[in-house]
Amino acid sequence: MLVLLSAILVAGCTNNAADPSTTAPTKEVSIGYMLWDTEIASANVLKTVLEQEGYDVELKVVAVGPLYQGLADGQVDMTISSWMPTSHASYWDTYGDSIDKVGTNLEGAKIGLVVPSYVTIDSIEEMNSVKDKFDGKITGIEPGAGVMGLTDKAIEEYGLDYTLLTSSCSAMAGQLTGAYADGDWIVITAWTPHWMFVRFDLKYLEDPKGIYGGEEHLESLARLGFKEDDPEAYAILERFHWTIEDMESVIFAVEEGATAEDAAQAWVDANPETVNYWING
Repeated sequence: MLVLLSAILVAGCTNNAADPSTTAPTKEVSIGYMLWDTEIASANVLKTVLEQEGYDVELKVVAVGPLYQGLADGQVDMTISSWMPTSHASYWDTYGDSIDKVGTNLEGAKIGLVVPSYVTIDSIEEMNSVKDKFDGKITGIEPGAGVMGLTDKAIEEYGLDYTLLTSSCSAMAGQLTGAYADGDWIVITAWTPHWMFVRFDLKYLEDPKGIYGGEEHLESLARLGFKEDDPEAYAILERFHWTIEDMESVIFAVEEGATAEDAAQAWVDANPETVNYWING
């Protein structure tokens, strides 16, 4: 009887431990972002913080249009990669009614046409007069990026006799690096913050027509209903805010050879007060 009773008690304990109703549910969240240096940095920092709070985080790499569509369709939980008010304005016009605008996470950003400081023009209006120096080309990034659409508009509005070359963020940075080393003229589609402005002496060309807008900021967005589904993760997203200097430190660490995960973890470890506020308010 004692042996039988012991077996029953052991079986009972084992069954309770295996009962899924007694185990905590897995917390899962997805973050959508583009493969831009800025967004790689911010997405990995937010991922690190959420994982610290027990979340299983999926990073979803998408182009700009699919990012907004994914948020609107509920396929992506959140992003911190919305460039406003100019760069992504067309996407917001299309999908904004179906997306939760959570708040601003970084201020002081900028987009436009950028040249090395040794280039002797200062305005987009002067570009046609030195077309040969630039070989009639503007080095761009991925098609669909906000800055690319605005550059198409700038070419039209300023009557530029230039071809906009599509490539990728890394290819554009590589072209700049090579040209800068040789002292060659190059004009690129660019944005701040970026490690290029830490490494090289660059300047934005003046934009008298205001095609690229003024100061940009980055906004955090979420799918509709995410606040109700996961108030804890939503609160962290809502409080997520950092500076250009913060972001550039992560970007530059990656450029210097650190993985995005290690650079993010190093920043999180070095900024416990900020991270604590994001988590606990």
